[in-house]
Amino acid sequence: MSDTTITKVDSRFSPKGQDGEKYLASGKHVAMRMWENEQPGEPKESAARAYETVGYVLSGRAELHLAGQVVILEPGNSWVVPKGAEHTYKILESFSAVEATSPPAQVHGRDEE
Repeated sequence: MSDTTITKVDSRFSPKGQDGEKYLASGKHVAMRMWENEQPGEPKESAARAYETVGYVLSGRAELHLAGQVVILEPGNSWVVPKGAEHTYKILESFSAVEATSPPAQVHGRDEE
């Protein structure tokens, strides 16, 4: 029989990661996290992660810098950052977004690499 466990996460009580992200529901192969009201400033430090990320902008604007490209992210936009791709974000306006990572970013220190 397959696993029929349901996991419900109330984001008001979600744990936060070292960069301020809220960890939402997480399964064996994919996890969600939310960035809320990230404020404008200098670009985040460039990173290449051991997971793939897909995201969706809820509000605000940001630049995604990836492989020599710059993409403006606005409400209703979604994006993909491939596993191992060097990238950074620059927040332009108070920014909120939901991301899914596969495999889960917070497991085995993947977010700390």
